Amino acid sequence: MSNKEKETYKSNAEKATSSKKNSEKKPNPLTQILNGEFLTKEFVLNNLTFIFFLIFLMIMIVAKGYYGKQLNNDIIATQRELDQNTAEYIDAKSKLEKITRRYKLEKKLEKRELHESQNATKVIVVKKKNNE
Repeated sequence: MSNKEKETYKSNAEKATSSKKNSEKKPNPLTQILNGEFLTKEFVLNNLTFIFFLIFLMIMIVAKGYYGKQLNNDIIATQRELDQNTAEYIDAKSKLEKITRRYKLEKKLEKRELHESQNATKVIVVKKKNNE
């Protein structure tokens, strides 16, 4: 074998061993999960910021759920209160209409000797003269 062939053989062998080492150092993520390598201290420390970000996102998702539920409860309570106020308004209005009916007012005002006018009311309009 010549020197060139030996050097080529050595460089090819070195490339093969270095590629094996690189492939052993960084297996794909699925392999890391299956063999439990993602739980090692080195992996956790290298990805600590990402892990905190994921935890933050999970907390935000849970908080959003509770916030939505609280909003829904507030809407239901406000709708019930609105319905109750509407019913009270209608009840008070109907009572007022019953009390202020014309014949009842006439009976109540008889004690004061007030009677309903028999003549239609007339409006007197006074026109002002313009001093131009």
